[in-house]
Amino acid sequence: MTGIEHSGRACNGDTELYFSASGDSANPAILFVNGLGSQLINFLPGWVTKFSEAGFYVIRMDNRDVGMSTKTLGDVPDLQDLIDRWFKDRTASGFIGAYDLADMALDCVAVLDALEIDRAHVWGMSMGGMIAQTLAINHAERLLSMTSVMSTTGDPGVGRSTPESAAQLVAAGNDRASIIKSAVAARRLHSGSLYQESWARSLEEAAYDRCYHPQGKTWQLLAILASGSRADQLPEVAIPSMIIHGRLDSLVHLDGGEATAALIPDADLVIHDQMGHDIPEPLWNEYLADFQRLVDRAK
Repeated sequence: MTGIEHSGRACNGDTELYFSASGDSANPAILFVNGLGSQLINFLPGWVTKFSEAGFYVIRMDNRDVGMSTKTLGDVPDLQDLIDRWFKDRTASGFIGAYDLADMALDCVAVLDALEIDRAHVWGMSMGGMIAQTLAINHAERLLSMTSVMSTTGDPGVGRSTPESAAQLVAAGNDRASIIKSAVAARRLHSGSLYQESWARSLEEAAYDRCYHPQGKTWQLLAILASGSRADQLPEVAIPSMIIHGRLDSLVHLDGGEATAALIPDADLVIHDQMGHDIPEPLWNEYLADFQRLVDRAK
């Protein structure tokens, strides 16, 4: 596969993961991993083009419970209860999760296997950063580098949300218009100073029309809580790593990124002053430059 976009499905047991791969498969691979409730289309075509033209084989995937990937069956827990746990102590006691972040890391491995890729760079944001960290802990032999973006260690003392940001994780409304309006309001609250309303609305409209599945966010948040803290394992990470965070992040406070970087030996910490819990287009060139520095370290 050279110079084309290829989509397919990978299997981790009974779980199917939908993926899309773009660019020249002879180039170094980079796997982008989404955040809570987010689909692969959150990494926009322009983003894909930017990284593929820079010489990378770009892989996006729908995590389980979003997009075109497998959905968890059964009675879903109450999302507000889980958000309260996230905001307070980040424990999952009293809840039974269907999977955890280690399973989601294995989903990523399954995608690499399906594409016959031995090793790849991984770039994960928010929950995707937690999955990327878990990959670096459990499957370092499959990674060239690890980038954790606007994420945290899982320790309840860092990376906390403001009450307002945590509350916005619950979408309001029962129809397309009201749900999109609520999601756009959440993006406005979580984003940094480069927020653009039209950009946010187009993303949320596309996500709703492709696959509206609010239960997925609940199962994924439970997986985060069930996985606990990675603080004891992160000092064992030996692959080249970069931690990126926004100074204006209200959903995962900056100290979550700082704590992650402090625990991983020789990790680079990059702080963007205008960034919140978002990856705004005006910063794309900087993200690419950050990543290329890490790639140079990994050679």
